[in-house]
Amino acid sequence: MNNATASAEDLRLERNRFLAGLLRGAGGALIFGLPMLMTMELWSLGFTIEPLRLLLSVTLTVPLLFILAQRMGFERTFTWHEAIRDATVAFAIGIVVSLVLLVMLGVLKTGMPPDEWVGKVAIQSIPASIGALLGRSQLGGQKEDDEEAGDEADEDPDEEDEADRIGSSYPRELFMMAIGALFLSLNVAPTEEVALISYKMTHWHTLVAIFASITLMHGFVYALAFRGGHELSEDTPRWHAFVRFTVPGYVIAVAISLYVLWVFGRLDDTAWTQILMTTIVLAFPASIGAAAARLIL
Repeated sequence: MNNATASAEDLRLERNRFLAGLLRGAGGALIFGLPMLMTMELWSLGFTIEPLRLLLSVTLTVPLLFILAQRMGFERTFTWHEAIRDATVAFAIGIVVSLVLLVMLGVLKTGMPPDEWVGKVAIQSIPASIGALLGRSQLGGQKEDDEEAGDEADEDPDEEDEADRIGSSYPRELFMMAIGALFLSLNVAPTEEVALISYKMTHWHTLVAIFASITLMHGFVYALAFRGGHELSEDTPRWHAFVRFTVPGYVIAVAISLYVLWVFGRLDDTAWTQILMTTIVLAFPASIGAAAARLIL
């Protein structure tokens, strides 16, 4: 009888934790997705974007959420089955939150063709679903998981050490930088101001923008010694961090910026010099997002 009672209590606690994770996910989707949900350019893009580009973006979001769920799911995940579950739930939350808000804001109305509903919800669900997973670490779930992680470490320290080693691996860190770059660039790329700024900039402005992006990116993580930054040991050369993290991080920010601009059709019928200028403009906020991701994720 006692075992049955304990089992029922465990199931209740497990259910409550998961429901709390769902609420945090919905909050994260709302907070991180709201800027795009209230952007007029993105409403139009949801209807005019090429179906192939939209399908590619949604398709790439699924494995991205899976990898992100391994780092921060609605619960602490230990298997790929749990990561798939969390990624699926996050994507569902992104769809539901986007649908509800677009209807509430009057962006989606009865009488609109089904493909317009699908396009607008699909493109908005991408940042919202990412925000749903990020909500776990930003809205109070991390402390509980850290306590659980401590308990798990007592039971199986070798497994926890291995998880820490994998979690802090170099590819994983670059991936988190890409998430940060993607998230911030998604909020800026749909606006007309990106193209307008690129037209106003001279080549000297472009060089300054590149220098500022790299300098701020490096300073965010190392020079300013923010919480979560990577402190270098005294015997480590100062150029090591710049070459190993800052330069690859900026390359990632540029690549993400180029991809996002292509998806949103901002590079169509544009000269390659203007494509370069526009990409560098968007890479400025993308690089800040990449640096910030390493501090908060």
